Amino acid sequence: MPDGAVPIQSSVSFREAFWVWTRIGFLSFGGPAGQIGLMHKMLVEERKWISNDRFLHALNYCNLLPGPEAQQLAIYIGWLLHGTRGGVAAGLLFVIPGMFTILALTILYAGFHQVVAVQGFFYGLKPAVLAIVVMAVFRIAAKSLKTPYLVGLAGLAFVAMFFYHTPFPLVIFGSGILGYLGLSVCPHYLGAACPQWIHGGKASEGSAGKEEGIIDILLATDAEGRFAPTLKRSLKVLAVWGGVWLGPVALVLLLLGPDHVYSKIALFFSKMAVVTFGGAYAVLAYMAQEAVANYGWLHSGEMLDGLALAETTPGPLIQVVQFVGFLAAFRSPGVLNPYVAGTLGALLTVWVTFAPCFLWIFLGAPYIEKLRHNKFMKGALSGITAAVVGVVLNLSIWFGLNAMFGRTGQIKLLGAAIPVPDIQTADWFALALATLSYLAMKYLKLGMIPVLVGCAGVGFLWKTFM
Repeated sequence: MPDGAVPIQSSVSFREAFWVWTRIGFLSFGGPAGQIGLMHKMLVEERKWISNDRFLHALNYCNLLPGPEAQQLAIYIGWLLHGTRGGVAAGLLFVIPGMFTILALTILYAGFHQVVAVQGFFYGLKPAVLAIVVMAVFRIAAKSLKTPYLVGLAGLAFVAMFFYHTPFPLVIFGSGILGYLGLSVCPHYLGAACPQWIHGGKASEGSAGKEEGIIDILLATDAEGRFAPTLKRSLKVLAVWGGVWLGPVALVLLLLGPDHVYSKIALFFSKMAVVTFGGAYAVLAYMAQEAVANYGWLHSGEMLDGLALAETTPGPLIQVVQFVGFLAAFRSPGVLNPYVAGTLGALLTVWVTFAPCFLWIFLGAPYIEKLRHNKFMKGALSGITAAVVGVVLNLSIWFGLNAMFGRTGQIKLLGAAIPVPDIQTADWFALALATLSYLAMKYLKLGMIPVLVGCAGVGFLWKTFM
């Protein structure tokens, strides 16, 4: 060990990891960017459980997957530490605290959201949420867009989704191909002839340095090969975790039929778990469009209320899905009490949203670990990460238009649908509150929770007394 290096422990007990994952679950505010930053601080910097290089490699794989990347990253690292039981513990503890908190708040929302005081509370939260999403754009961009080529990929992703409504999977797939061609194929086959603005040169590659982390030590001495990918292991994982995910869906369809609200919830959110790429921020725009326009479960303003709930509670931001599932069943309860129906709808939604994450990680992580030093794979993942910036920018503008303007029109130009807000319907107070929220977090370094609480209070006062 080099002089001056800090020695690290040789192993992590499951008990120790359990309590660390519990702490992360209760502290994981701030959406994907905040949650990933929290895990990096606690697992890489403070405890040195995993090296920075392996952490980022796992994160790039999770960005490639559909669903919430922060929870998938927790499952991945938990799996590296303690196998399947470690991944299950990390994934569940990441979700459970926020799940029960959002469920309680959603029940209150469903019963009392027509009360002026409650309306004022959510009115104040929406501008703060918008500021948080805009902050996320800049944070993710600063970490991901290291070359002009990657900036261009992010711009293309934004244009494709915002103006041409290109499906998320197609955008992610195309970005992966362009990342592979520009960052892997070009420098490998053209060498010095490949423009530096594309691949960034050696400076953009960083220095992996000497890997230091308990996980890296364990994998280096993995004589039993418990992390090695095999066909037998893959088929077993597919059967077990595929059944965990889709078994309840099949049961609901069999017992209730395809037209029941629970069947629609199970099928819609199962489909969303497969086709929505780019993490939580990317999923929200797709979910909002389908839940509002196609199913009529709620309106766009309620979607922002749900996002505000998710932003103010721990856990993955995508837990806003249970808000949608609750209201869908609450408004079509059948013979059940509306609150009972809504609770069952919320729990079903959580199940079919998060169960696939365990399948994706347990099935794919062994192969990703094997390809960790494959430069061609890194190029594709970097392209996908750049596209995520465009996804988040698309989301922030979509939220801004819906939260700050009462009406938005469209102009058709060259096949693109360009949204044009009606200035006469602008909510100037909300715009000012969003701007102040952003400035407070950016320059005064105020935390997300104080800003959300402050804006909720201002909204309450404005709606109640003005």
